[in-house]
Amino acid sequence: MEGNSGGGGGGGNDVELLCKTLQVEHKLFYFDLKENPRGRYLKISEKTSATRSTIIVPFDGISWFLDLFNYYVNSDKQDVFSKELQLDSKVFYFDIGENRRGRFLKVSEASVSRNRSTIIVPAGSARDEGWVAFRNILAEINEASRLFILPGQQNSEASERLVGLSDDVGAGFISGHSSQPTASDLNVERTIDLPPSDDNSNLGVSKVIRVDQKRFFFDLGSNNRGHFLRISEVAGSDRSSIILPLSGLKQFYEMVGHFVDITKDRIEGMTGANIRTVDPPQK
Repeated sequence: MEGNSGGGGGGGNDVELLCKTLQVEHKLFYFDLKENPRGRYLKISEKTSATRSTIIVPFDGISWFLDLFNYYVNSDKQDVFSKELQLDSKVFYFDIGENRRGRFLKVSEASVSRNRSTIIVPAGSARDEGWVAFRNILAEINEASRLFILPGQQNSEASERLVGLSDDVGAGFISGHSSQPTASDLNVERTIDLPPSDDNSNLGVSKVIRVDQKRFFFDLGSNNRGHFLRISEVAGSDRSSIILPLSGLKQFYEMVGHFVDITKDRIEGMTGANIRTVDPPQK
């Protein structure tokens, strides 16, 4: 079994952002992260010597796919169920099956705009290694997609400055930080230490987190007015920032903690909102 760079073909005005290839038994799977004027998406193609099948996963569905593959990898054989995942106008069906070659996971895409399409991922010969390898590539793509910067975007973003803060820290996009992470880097923690910027004076501390379709950059900096924390919100091409003096950081922390406490039950209830377990057929 091998995982390496590669990918399926593209077309039209779509821009190819990231490609991966995986071989499981006699099958090749191509993972192509692409972008067009309507947004980003992940194209997953299954190829055998005789057939080729493709599903199209919306960008915000990549993390859901990762969660579902984690579910099938980590669950005991007798405890797994079929699942349905609703993403916009599409529904993806996840079904476990078994034949003379062994267990497999059938993933089908149904939508009003294209015919139903299905890929079949073999579990592999030992310890579900096929599903594990598939899951690991989804994890790499999911993490890399959060950090990916399009050509020309980095300079324009990094050059932004707030009015009245000409010697402000250049938060957010750090030069050379768009490389792909390795599998060993892909843990549950999504907070990433960024290399210090030259503009950060003696502080040089930066963090970035991902929430839904937004990124939030936290950068400690200083200027002629003193030290501050700059929090930048980036969603697509839109970017906005607030500057918090360090003297107010403790109050800010306490206020955020207050809202975390009073909304804790609601936040926990959001997990898995798009996924529905399908009852097994009655025997």
